[in-house]
Amino acid sequence: MRFGVVQHDIVWEDREANYARLAPQVARAAAAGAEFVLLSETFSTGFSMTPGIGEPQDGPSAGFLCEQAAAHGVWVAGSCPEVAPGEQLPYNSLVLAGPDGTVHRYRKLHPFTHGGEAERYLAGDAPVSVTVGGLRVTPFVCYDLRFADVFWTAAPTTDVYLVTANWPAARRHHWTTLLRARAIENQAYVVAGNRVGTGGDGIEHAGDSQVVSPMGEVLASAAGGETLVLADVDAAEVTATRERFAFLADRRS
Repeated sequence: MRFGVVQHDIVWEDREANYARLAPQVARAAAAGAEFVLLSETFSTGFSMTPGIGEPQDGPSAGFLCEQAAAHGVWVAGSCPEVAPGEQLPYNSLVLAGPDGTVHRYRKLHPFTHGGEAERYLAGDAPVSVTVGGLRVTPFVCYDLRFADVFWTAAPTTDVYLVTANWPAARRHHWTTLLRARAIENQAYVVAGNRVGTGGDGIEHAGDSQVVSPMGEVLASAAGGETLVLADVDAAEVTATRERFAFLADRRS
């Protein structure tokens, strides 16, 4: 399967402006052969802590992803602030929309306390693995990357980890190092997208979106600026790597 990571800027707290900016970028990814298109964390609002920034579950941002998936016949994913029925605060919810109308959700397990997210967002309960085109895909969001144990937990049912982020440029070497570490230690692909530009909170982002192989090789990457990162991934390569170097069997819980 070919993955396309759309590395993009975000218009602060302006959903309609972001939909208008991102629609042609999703179309470009699909035209380049991408069967799965990844957008950034909080792709429609920016990483906002403004009270009331949440939208209903299956609201306009999820609707945008579903529309793009149906229009181009691809999977499209990105996170947005969604308020579940009966809740007051939103989850940082990664929505995976399929071309046939299928929708899956992963709720960020680790709200970013250092940035105030833990006060404004609820935490999810568990990792989620979804089978897409013969690939077992497990999504995570930004700060989750720092917690190896949840990646380890999901490894037996994962060929590809998705990581979508608003990762600050000041800690970009943490981002790139941890992405490769998660691929190497779990012998799985990591498909990672990070935004670029300066958020309404003044934080700068350097992008550094990349696709990493199960052996830790960077297959495709991008630094700053809006661009498209493309790479092909194959479940058979994960199986072969794990059989050739049977490290996971020695992991002790």
